[in-house]
Amino acid sequence: MTELETVEHQTGPEPRWTILWLHGLGADGHDFAPIVPELLRPGWPELRFVFPHAPVRAVTINNGARMRAWYDIRNFEIDQRADETGVRESIAQVEALIAREVERGVPPERIILAGFSQGGAMALAAGVRREAALGGIVALSAYLPMASTTASEATRAGLSTPVFMAHGKLDPVVPEALGERSRDALMSLGMAIDWRSYPMPHSVSAAEIHDLGDWLQQRLFA
Repeated sequence: MTELETVEHQTGPEPRWTILWLHGLGADGHDFAPIVPELLRPGWPELRFVFPHAPVRAVTINNGARMRAWYDIRNFEIDQRADETGVRESIAQVEALIAREVERGVPPERIILAGFSQGGAMALAAGVRREAALGGIVALSAYLPMASTTASEATRAGLSTPVFMAHGKLDPVVPEALGERSRDALMSLGMAIDWRSYPMPHSVSAAEIHDLGDWLQQRLFA
């Protein structure tokens, strides 16, 4: 398994926390790098932002075009849209990045796994299956892939991880109802989820980034 290439930004020479941020379908690690100055607040500990590039693969619903994707999307049917093999391969690659952060001196409880759209789906899929709990999971405009196996594969540590989920009410790509269904499925397993909804399409808003900053502030100083 090849290690994913990443774009990285540090807010100081000795980061105490890492935010590992997964991009959406067809984007790359540069996509959310500009969010760093919008998110940061005075007094926060030194952070390392890690933005990996997903592997390039053929995506069925895009006529087989090759693009960066965490998994293939084979079908527009919600319960069949995620390619399980691809999801599991990407979970392993995300785990390798988490292990690298641990080697660099940041323990799992000070790592936030975040993502937008397909990246948010990966954050949920990987986070609930971890043997060591992370500091938090962030899923923006996302849903829970492999929902049918989550209950049997989720760990106690994974389910104890705090989650921030946010969605656009006008999202035509990942309908808000799917995000809500994913939220409810995870809450039924005992996860604590801070859910937010905004009058926006499949995108990120200033209000959302502000609320995410509030949530991160609670994690960083817990």
